[in-house]
Amino acid sequence: MSAPLSTVSFPALGTTATVVATEPASFDTATELLRERLRALDLTCSRFRTDSELAWVNAHAGVAVSVSPLLARAVRVALDAARTSRGYVDPTLGSQLRAAGYDRTFALVRERATWRLPPAPPQREAWRAVELDDEQRVLLIPEGVELDLGATAKALAADDAARAIAATIGSGVLIALGGDIAVAGPAPAGGWPVRIAEDHAAPLTDPGPTVAITTGGLATSSTSVRRWPTEQGEAHHILDPRSGRPAITPWRTVTVAAATCVDANIAATAAVVRGAEAVDGLVAARLPSRLVRRDGSVVQVAGWPDEESLAA
Repeated sequence: MSAPLSTVSFPALGTTATVVATEPASFDTATELLRERLRALDLTCSRFRTDSELAWVNAHAGVAVSVSPLLARAVRVALDAARTSRGYVDPTLGSQLRAAGYDRTFALVRERATWRLPPAPPQREAWRAVELDDEQRVLLIPEGVELDLGATAKALAADDAARAIAATIGSGVLIALGGDIAVAGPAPAGGWPVRIAEDHAAPLTDPGPTVAITTGGLATSSTSVRRWPTEQGEAHHILDPRSGRPAITPWRTVTVAAATCVDANIAATAAVVRGAEAVDGLVAARLPSRLVRRDGSVVQVAGWPDEESLAA
């Protein structure tokens, strides 16, 4: 019988952070390392903190500024995501997210009675005009543009934390930040079990398929949880860069497995925005994926196990 895994969860970055390790003796070290990394990420990349480095950069749009190594890396990953997703994952929609009502942490957004969605056409493909000198760590974003790194920063943190913690404690590690999951080091026998849910806070007793992963990452993007009322109907946090408004999509949830959590997150977010066209793209990329339509029906592609085999 395999030894039980050590697990702890705590609130961070407006979601739930979880660390799981195969070596109980090093678990406290793993947990503290994760806490340290998430504190640094929050102070660097948060769109909701007025004292964050990202807030300072957004306030200096149109001016070339020096940035920290962490922010430079997070911005580079976000710009690469825009390029590889053909613009479906766009980090330059910060002002559009604010206009849509996502102008504060989601816990505070939910407390608001309603919101009026103003027309907020984005600067099309403004991410192409963002200039980042990786070596000198100098960043210039266009005037009128606000960066939002929410689509990739948590996934990057999960990947980096999993690798760093596994290297430090010498055991297998799983890091989950809401719907972003990364693993590193030797996996437990049978792989890391991951239950797929639309809401990361759902009780473990709730129904949902469980898959096992041994390497890489898994990410879930959903329009069903982070929603809020507006005078034009409910809005959600995944914007379509073509309109600057919440994406109109047949999918309420998309889960993707990939070589890294960042890759999985990019593919899942882009799939929500692309809509029905997403299936062919995921198949072509050979990314095992599970897509749930608004009516609850499920589509599995590229080797994702069917629901019957998971139940068995």
